[in-house]
Amino acid sequence: MISLSRTALSLFTAAGCALLSTAAFAENTIKVVETGEGGGTMGLSLEPATVKAGATVFSVHNAAVGEEHEMIVVRLKSADQKIPLEVTKHRVDESKLKSLGEVEDLKPGADGQLKTRLKAGTYLVFCNIKGHYEAGMQDKLTVTP
Repeated sequence: MISLSRTALSLFTAAGCALLSTAAFAENTIKVVETGEGGGTMGLSLEPATVKAGATVFSVHNAAVGEEHEMIVVRLKSADQKIPLEVTKHRVDESKLKSLGEVEDLKPGADGQLKTRLKAGTYLVFCNIKGHYEAGMQDKLTVTP
């Protein structure tokens, strides 16, 4: 019984430390949910869609049943900036944008996390797996001073 209590305490302590390290880093936490299956409607939602500038954690969940997704965050020059799309490849041309990072290869049901520091401005959050951006896996994030 004592070893079970110590094991439980160790797990509780480890989970608490992980939670505190994320909370200590982040002034903002943004929940990102990716949905959709190949051939159907896809989506990406941000909650909240407006945050203050500062340290931010993107907590990403792939809610798809059978489709892998990714999440990329780029800072736009303006809210109405044209997104460079490689039409023949059905992907955004990432080399023409300023990426702040990504969460790659999110299997169905998987979670991931991206920690970054955001400045005031407009950001595009999207999945750049072939055809996913065009199918609706994109949303804009507003960051205020």
